[in-house]
Amino acid sequence: MVSRHLQGLNEKQRQAVETVEGPLLIVAGPGSGKTRVITHRIAYLITDVGIKPYSILAVTFTNKASNEMKERLQGLVGHKSNQLTVSTFHSFCASVLRRHGQHIGLDSNFTIFDEQDRMGLITTAMDEAGIDHKRFPKRAIQGIISKAKSLLWDANSLSLYQTNYLEGITARVYSRYEELLNQNNAVDFDDLLMKTVALLQNNREVLEQYHNRYIHLMIDEFQDTNVSQYALAKLLVVPPENICVVGDPDQSIYAWRNADIRNILSFKKDFPKATSIQLNENYRSTSTIIEAATQLISSNRDRLPNEIWTQNQEGSPITIHEAFNGEEEAEFVIRRIEHLIREEGVQQSECAIMYRVNAQSRMIEEACLKYGMKYRLVGGIRFYQRKEVKDLIAYLRLINNPEDQISLQRILNVPPRGVGATTIDRLLFNAKKENTTVSNLLKKLALDDTNTGDIAPRLPPRALKSLIELENLINELRQISKSSNVVELIDFILDKTSYRSYLQNKFEDHADRLENISELRNAAFSFTELGIQEDLNELLEHLALVTDLDSYDQSSDGVTLITLHQAKGLEFPVVFIIGLEEGLLPHSRSIDDPESLEEERRLCYVGITRCMQHLYLVRAFRRTFMGSSGPTIPSRFLQEIPSPLLHSTDSYKEPVPNKKNLLIGSSSSEPCLTFDTGDKVVHKIFGEGIVIKTGSHKQDNEVTVAFIGGAGIKRLDLNYADLRKL
Repeated sequence: MVSRHLQGLNEKQRQAVETVEGPLLIVAGPGSGKTRVITHRIAYLITDVGIKPYSILAVTFTNKASNEMKERLQGLVGHKSNQLTVSTFHSFCASVLRRHGQHIGLDSNFTIFDEQDRMGLITTAMDEAGIDHKRFPKRAIQGIISKAKSLLWDANSLSLYQTNYLEGITARVYSRYEELLNQNNAVDFDDLLMKTVALLQNNREVLEQYHNRYIHLMIDEFQDTNVSQYALAKLLVVPPENICVVGDPDQSIYAWRNADIRNILSFKKDFPKATSIQLNENYRSTSTIIEAATQLISSNRDRLPNEIWTQNQEGSPITIHEAFNGEEEAEFVIRRIEHLIREEGVQQSECAIMYRVNAQSRMIEEACLKYGMKYRLVGGIRFYQRKEVKDLIAYLRLINNPEDQISLQRILNVPPRGVGATTIDRLLFNAKKENTTVSNLLKKLALDDTNTGDIAPRLPPRALKSLIELENLINELRQISKSSNVVELIDFILDKTSYRSYLQNKFEDHADRLENISELRNAAFSFTELGIQEDLNELLEHLALVTDLDSYDQSSDGVTLITLHQAKGLEFPVVFIIGLEEGLLPHSRSIDDPESLEEERRLCYVGITRCMQHLYLVRAFRRTFMGSSGPTIPSRFLQEIPSPLLHSTDSYKEPVPNKKNLLIGSSSSEPCLTFDTGDKVVHKIFGEGIVIKTGSHKQDNEVTVAFIGGAGIKRLDLNYADLRKL
């Protein structure tokens, strides 16, 4: 009689479940039933082979994946699942150290320091070592320490193997950082792995306890393991080496988290007796999508042969669409989803829009709001609710409206300027007591050169000085706003507050946050031709209309907005991948690095294989970067998909004129004229003027013109502005 745990499995899946002796590598392609195979194999070991649940250790990466595995096993083996060890790497290591940490000088009541705690200690270590924070950002130092620990390197090893000056500096910080951790009886997340490996390597008695307990070890998402995780796995394995690893090198996309694809690629070298089974039948996608994904990933060299296939129907061709710009890209996506809902009965929840960087969600969110499309933003908050975006908007609102106390309170100590919570509370109390505003109190402080006012003596000297400087800064920015457009004003705020440095020093994801700031500048750019005073008002009104919809329905009924990294493990009937351009996908940081470029291709592969039926690959002919619009280059990944699998929609013909375009004249089908400094020109709205500056090589579509009369100096995009030579 066939085991019930083998029923409904294909030949390869059954083979994976029934192979219970010795090392086993399961290469599981996308949509191949990986989780089902893992859970059925564990159930088979318990019910058919007779392995005690207590002797099985299953390790994965996230609590979500761990909980899902536990729930499935509960359905398969009932109460026996309670005796299994199903855990994340970090949870398992924490339990080991709680029991046995005293062998390496770690008390059982140790604290696991979170990110904020860790950065505080690194700051202290840098200060004590005399390291300049401006020259050597603490986030960069933290990243190097984390990578070193993932490689099982202590400070001495880092010093010995350093490849650049920063790593040498970091080694000094690392040494003191470890001393501070020890003084606090604390570990960081990387220590959980590193110290567990050290414990098991140096204490045979403890290691044998785990050898005697765990007969079978299973690791999910093995392609995402780093050096320390793989070292731990090899330590736990004893003859006959019952280790089963499941993964797919084609879906290895976390090198930035120190994942090492070489672990899965070299598994059979480390375990020569290993059996390799390929799960390559895809149950998720149409054959067209599978063929496209297969052809794309075949360009990578660092992979294991595992050509996925499917018995599913051919399905519709993959749609390629080229929009004119990012705004039209977003509109195309939302209008096409509307069409699918109306004509084919697709549900909003069946659609996903995927992108490389978080900042790309901004235009999609705006298009959703414009057309009344419900959406869910996965793994983040709405664009205009992201901290760095709200901070800059608060500065802009305060410049525009001095009585905006909400904005003032938000930026009183952002970036940090020594104004603590106690000082802020005291300001609010005095404002209420005197029936005035905090803004007025700051004005009084700034005007009172002797600092003898009622409030001044009750404030710490540093805070008092900072508040006066802030009031002067806001006044300076208001003056600047009278002669600068809104993009230039944002730049002045960033420079005068050192906001970029603040993000770089405080946040691990500072690169994403800086990209969000760039995207805010992009949003502001379309308002720069309205006039110096009008552009700020119009921008703030536009932003208010968006942010007023914070309570917009985010139920499960909405379209999913998600990064490609976050989409791994999910599936949708309809998928749009946007921004398929060189510099976005693949990302600009990877183009000159062959290994990074292969990871970008794997990322695109992951996105494509999330799709079940309808796949759309979308790009923009022009895109705005850092406040300027420029042409893009189609992603090389588009060229790696065979053309017979693709269907191109009509590419852009003309950008659809919006309200702003109509004020300055919509673009012409004729190519833009070239202008030189000194050319006399005429504009239908601003009149006659003289070109005083032409764009750089990155902004060759822009000119700056000094107009005669009251229009003043304007920076114009020649793709939109109807500008002619006289």
